[in-house]
Amino acid sequence: MTLHVGLVQFTAGDNPTANTEALLGYINQAADGGAQFVLTPEVSNIISGSRSHQEKVLHEQGDDPTLKALSALAKARQIWLLIGSLALKSGGERFLNRSFLISPEGKIIAHYDKIHMFDVALGDGESYRESAQFQPGNRSVLADTDIGKIGLTICYDLRFPQLHRTLAKAGAQILTAPAAFTVPSGKAHWHTLLKARAIETGCFILAPAMVGQHSPKRATYGHSLVVSPWGEVLTDAGTEEGVTFAELDLNLVKEARAKIPALTHDQEFTLDHAQQ
Repeated sequence: MTLHVGLVQFTAGDNPTANTEALLGYINQAADGGAQFVLTPEVSNIISGSRSHQEKVLHEQGDDPTLKALSALAKARQIWLLIGSLALKSGGERFLNRSFLISPEGKIIAHYDKIHMFDVALGDGESYRESAQFQPGNRSVLADTDIGKIGLTICYDLRFPQLHRTLAKAGAQILTAPAAFTVPSGKAHWHTLLKARAIETGCFILAPAMVGQHSPKRATYGHSLVVSPWGEVLTDAGTEEGVTFAELDLNLVKEARAKIPALTHDQEFTLDHAQQ
C-alpha cells in the first residue's frame, strides 16, 4: 500500500484564531496536493509564554474551536488528519498537550496526551519546565486504521525509545512525532533521534514541526521530516513555512523488519554493579 502524506510546518503565535486560520490554509493546500494523510505540528493552536494569557484563550476539548474547525475540514476534504497537538484546559490546574487523529468522517479516532515533559536547561539562559504547565499522560496509543497502524507520540517523547519500541511491537507501521523543537537541541539531535527511532522500530516516522521566531524568547528548529523504516530521510522541510509531501510504501516496513528482526530479539537480563 502506498500512502501520500503532507506535513504542515508553520510559525504559531499566541492567537489561536490566527493560528487556526493558517492551519486551515495549509491543510487545504495539502489536500489540493493529493495528500491522504495530513499532519500538523505540536501545540498547533498556540505558542505562548504567558500562563495568564493561555488561561484566557484556551478551551476544554469539547469547546475547542480549533479542534472543531480542523475536524470539519478533515470531513470536507475527506482526509485523515493528525492534529499534532493542541494545548487544552483540563479542568485542573495544568493544561493538556493532546494529539488527535481525525478520520475522513471528521471523527476523533484516537487521542494521546504527551507523556514525557520537557524540563531542561539548555544553557545561555534557555530553560523550560513543561511539567509546571502541562499534565503528563500515562498511556501509549496505537490506532488501527485503513491507512495503516499509527502510533502517536509528541516531541520530547522522541528521546524515550522504549515508548516507540512498545508501539512497534504492538504493530505500528507509522509513528507520528509532531514537535516544537528548540533550535539548539534541534541542530544537535533532531535528525539523529528521528533516524534512530525509525531504524530501531522499522517504522516510518512522520515529524511535522514548528519553525521560526514565535516570540522574542521562543524559536523553533523546523526541518519537518519523513524517515523511512531503513532510516533514510525521504523529505526535509528546512526552515520555511509550508507543506512537504512524501509517498510511503508500507511494504517497506515488512522488508526492514525481515532484514533486521530486532523487535523479536529481546532478551531478559540483569544489572550487576561492579565495585572496586
